[in-house]
Amino acid sequence: MHFLGIDHSLAGRRWVGPDTEVARQAEALAQETGLPDALCLVLARRGVTAAEAAGFLEPQLRDLLPDPRSLRDMEKAAARFVAAVSARQRIAVFADYDVDGGSSAALLILWLRQMGLPATLYVPDRIDEGYGPNEPAMAALARDHDLILCVDCGTLSHGPIAAAQGADVVVLDHHLGGETLPPALAVVNPNRQDESGDLAHLCAAAVVFLMLVEANRQLRVAGRQGPDLMALLDLVALATVADVAPLVGVNRALVRQGLRVMARRERPGLVALADVARMDGPPSTYHLGFLLGPRVNAGGRIGKADLGARLLACDNPAEAQRMAAELDQLNTERREIEAAVRASALAQAEGRGLDGPLVWAAGEGWHPGVVGIVAARLKEATGRPAVVIGLDGAEGKGSGRSVSGVDLGAAIQRVAAEGLLIKGGGHKMAAGLTVARDQLEPAMARLGELLAKQGAGSGGPSDLRLDGMLMPGAATVELIERIEAAGPFGAGAPAPRFAFADVVIHFAKRLGESHLKLSFGDGLGARLEAIMFGAYDTPLGPALEAHGGARFHLAGRLEINRWGGRQSVQLRLEDAAPARP
Repeated sequence: MHFLGIDHSLAGRRWVGPDTEVARQAEALAQETGLPDALCLVLARRGVTAAEAAGFLEPQLRDLLPDPRSLRDMEKAAARFVAAVSARQRIAVFADYDVDGGSSAALLILWLRQMGLPATLYVPDRIDEGYGPNEPAMAALARDHDLILCVDCGTLSHGPIAAAQGADVVVLDHHLGGETLPPALAVVNPNRQDESGDLAHLCAAAVVFLMLVEANRQLRVAGRQGPDLMALLDLVALATVADVAPLVGVNRALVRQGLRVMARRERPGLVALADVARMDGPPSTYHLGFLLGPRVNAGGRIGKADLGARLLACDNPAEAQRMAAELDQLNTERREIEAAVRASALAQAEGRGLDGPLVWAAGEGWHPGVVGIVAARLKEATGRPAVVIGLDGAEGKGSGRSVSGVDLGAAIQRVAAEGLLIKGGGHKMAAGLTVARDQLEPAMARLGELLAKQGAGSGGPSDLRLDGMLMPGAATVELIERIEAAGPFGAGAPAPRFAFADVVIHFAKRLGESHLKLSFGDGLGARLEAIMFGAYDTPLGPALEAHGGARFHLAGRLEINRWGGRQSVQLRLEDAAPARP
């Protein structure tokens, strides 16, 4: 049933409300718990029963944290780590250059620092070395270290790990594993093929955190005390959100608690980063995903590969401020490079057609540090998996982003196994690849075939799923705070959307180049503010600005706008449709 009868909004979308069963469960929840109807609609959509509601709204990490030993090789990995600490051995951390890799490395470095042991950080250069361990780097590290910890990488690195002669290697990763494992002492990865998949949603930093939980347990058995792990959850939260891990189960509890830790502003690197990003209000998943994460990533994308990890592990406020300023500048440069590549990639993809199962583009000299972001932009614009490749000489290096329900990592790994890619892999929502220039077209065609079998590209305009309808007067700060208890929201747990039916637009004005700000009400006295970023890149901006007194249905996500010490309700507008007389 089309919600409010809308099958073609101003953005060309069909509005879909809660089905009859969810609405019935929400009504029963409200009666049994006394919670607000709007919150009960959110809980019912998540499958939360009345008996589970209290626990869901106040999740406790101790109740949701899995036993680390449920992961294969975990006891062995932690035992080798603890043995290295006890013997004061030389430890190196080989990390990926993204937020998850940097956070994972910082977790280990900070834990070891509290145990009085330094660690060597090695992050490969994206352009010169590419993703993951390489043979020269691993051989060099092995000559000077007793233990190498590969974080957020290493699961497919058979040759490089074999090259680490004389050192033990432990892999702590979450990327999709192959049929065989590399010759490491231990490979802890919830996405190994011989794992159950129950913890497949963990990012690498969460895997590292579980290893530290097990290390602390082993220390306690030996009569020793390990560092405070709860204080490290800000880093786990940052990685979980930035790596777009689904905010369900233990991930939700990790992020929720991590945000509380971050709000204490005790980590110099994150404090400096928040300040340079002009972050206002208490930290939220939005801040982690759109303000902090991109800046940490900027070093690995176009600057110094290890800068993000070093900032996160930094305990000197002045040094942290210097590094944060450098990352902020690199992020500005990254945006400029990204804008140029995005325009070219979109034009190329449009010329090829946007109605297939895969949207892709490849260009000469496109910076490998931004192809992943551009792929994400193409995915968002088309509702289809997207791959963007930078060509250099006889090869191209690319990155892909997927849509819900389509496993891009497995498909790319299959194409690599078939010989059409030089290498490739990742996880469901994001993956990387290297392709020979003369195999580009057949490789993308085969990838498109595999994605089509998973249902990619089969839908029309994406539906806008709504949790229910509200009157403007019911949208209060108190209601939003109650709804936020069902969060944090993000990947796998979308923030609730509500519709406001048959409202009058009191004023609408353009902000900057493409943003829209408006005020609306129901004619009964209550008014709400709304904002839509990029509104004039869509049909919504011009249509709502020229409303001419017509009434509209509006839909979006409610948020608390904090300004000048005051709080007010604001609708983050996502779509609109004329209200039929």
